[in-house]
Amino acid sequence: MKTYSELLKDCESSVDEIFPWDLNEKMKNDDQIFLLDVREPAEFEAMHIKGSVNAPRGVLETTCEWGFDETNPELVQARDKEVIVICRSGNRSLLAARTMQLMGYKKAISLKTGLRGWNDYELPLQDIKGQKVDEDFADDFFASKVSKEQLGPK
Repeated sequence: MKTYSELLKDCESSVDEIFPWDLNEKMKNDDQIFLLDVREPAEFEAMHIKGSVNAPRGVLETTCEWGFDETNPELVQARDKEVIVICRSGNRSLLAARTMQLMGYKKAISLKTGLRGWNDYELPLQDIKGQKVDEDFADDFFASKVSKEQLGPK
């Protein structure tokens, strides 16, 4: 049996990661990258990187494959493209990128530090209507909300 942290550690050895500032530069020079946000729809609607596509991690496998209600044809056809996988903090994206590698995606890369890091670096986020998201609002949105009970026994 492995803990969540151990699963993430296993993925780090096989999944490349990119920092927000490097992704920002890459986006200026490469319009062929595919930005895949694996957060839940409500998270994506609240804020995301312009041009990213939402495929929640819970339905990722069927989104990446033909013949399912969730199938995203553009994503299915991106197996040879560079796919930058995005989440809140860089953990879900690491697991999702590893899953995508197992499904034949040759260049699935996780955004290290996720959208929290993107926002910390003061890079732009937009809501589902295309409106710019205020950085302070994003800070509050991305802040940890772990309760005392969720910390578990000491």
